Amino acid sequence: MISHAIARRVRELEQYAPMLTSPVDLDEFWEQTLQQFHNKPLSASMEECPTPMKAVCSYRVTYEGFDDTPLSGWYVRPADAGDTALPCIVIFHGYAGSKGYPEDYAQWVSMGYAVFAIDVRGQGGETGSRMLSEFGMSSGWMSQGILDKNTFYYRAITVDALQAIEWAAAQPGVDASRIATYGGSQGGGLVLITSALSEIPAIAVANIPNMCHMDFGILNSESSLKEAAQFVSRYPQHFNQVLETLSYFDMINLADRIKIPVLVSCGLKDTICLPETIFAAYNRIRSEKDIAVYPFDGHYVSPHHNRRTMEFIQQHFG
Repeated sequence: MISHAIARRVRELEQYAPMLTSPVDLDEFWEQTLQQFHNKPLSASMEECPTPMKAVCSYRVTYEGFDDTPLSGWYVRPADAGDTALPCIVIFHGYAGSKGYPEDYAQWVSMGYAVFAIDVRGQGGETGSRMLSEFGMSSGWMSQGILDKNTFYYRAITVDALQAIEWAAAQPGVDASRIATYGGSQGGGLVLITSALSEIPAIAVANIPNMCHMDFGILNSESSLKEAAQFVSRYPQHFNQVLETLSYFDMINLADRIKIPVLVSCGLKDTICLPETIFAAYNRIRSEKDIAVYPFDGHYVSPHHNRRTMEFIQQHFG
């Protein structure tokens, strides 16, 4: 039996429909961005990097996305797969994290899938950033270039993520018709925005996603958006411009573009990616979708939900 208080809270979230913040040139901006980077060379290279796990073949991949920054990723696959074209899971990590180690993806490899996991530029991995910045930042990375949608950090990491999906789809050992995107928090936000902008992913798993309802998040969240709040606190004259820039990357304005099956998770005690922000975007998705709501979870993915994501991907990819 679910408590009346929890049921009421979930019903309120399911009906949550805040006003959109879409700028008038949202479609034009993304059309121009996608066209600009459509034919940009990936300049990719790949070298084998053995792992202690004998059942796993791992490769270090370097490619280019938004600019000429060498972006680092792991491409891993079952050692006994040979040249078989496998389903591939493209994985984006959370804020300040990294792609980790090849063996971190053993559960997916053991299920018979390939994985391409990338560093997000400038954060905790082996990838730097050559982005130019004409204005100062608050702590962290997300306020870089925040006064201009074309120079904003989120534009760079979105293009980096889109290029990662392009790289995965081009590999001879990958079945390009069966590519999933997977991530949590910042990674969940990248999953949603790439699902809205790319026709390559077949399914998506966005756990406790960021980049949703950011005008609410900048006021209430303890996420990376607090860096934008710090920036505005320092430069209050730029408040409206900051909100406008964020609106181009806010999934509340882009969610209705998603056309693929999506699994989302949400913790009702999450103070980083607040339930209101997640449901604001989720409620606008028109494709096949499911949301796993955990009343007593904060900003993390439980083992139970990890199992649920495995079942979701297996259901669609076999």
